[in-house]
Amino acid sequence: MKKTYEPLPMVMNGRYAVLFGKLSPKEKEDTLSRMAELIEEESDYEDKGNYGHFCNILPTIAIDEALQKNGKTPEEAFELISKHMWAALTPESFRKMSRFRFFMPLMKKIIPLGFKYGSGKGWKYAWHKDDSADIYHFECLECLYKYEFAKHGVLERFGPMFCHSDIINYGNLHNIDFIRTQTLGKGGDCCDFKMELIK
Repeated sequence: MKKTYEPLPMVMNGRYAVLFGKLSPKEKEDTLSRMAELIEEESDYEDKGNYGHFCNILPTIAIDEALQKNGKTPEEAFELISKHMWAALTPESFRKMSRFRFFMPLMKKIIPLGFKYGSGKGWKYAWHKDDSADIYHFECLECLYKYEFAKHGVLERFGPMFCHSDIINYGNLHNIDFIRTQTLGKGGDCCDFKMELIK
């Protein structure tokens, strides 16, 4: 599907395509209507690099509001949203790749490259290029998710939910510890990200 800042394509390009398909007609209508408003409101940050992030951020806000508007409690809305968001992750693919020696060198190359082209306005990172071969770490100092969720008053609910995605993806790697002490979404000074080979 074409990458355009339009409500339906963004929902379908993000992690909520399955959940959206399960919504009632009224919930779908309210979601897309709110998405259109949010897209207009956040135009300053809607560059090419941020498209993928906004395909997850804006539907989170819009679906949450639509569910509550149509009778769900905040707890019920969160349960549905978190369940489907986490289900869209692919931790087993990382687990399989981590069995090979090329995994750590590969991560050191593809993560900075992915963030270079997959992060736009609102992001800032600190890289550590002098890491030894058995360690890889960096910090995220500014995060679009924190900015957007704080702006719309849902950081405490959805910031930790997205931060937990890294634990799901990297928390069960083969012979590699994923170490995290803080995240921006949980009130930390940064999101620290460290992989260390288990000796």
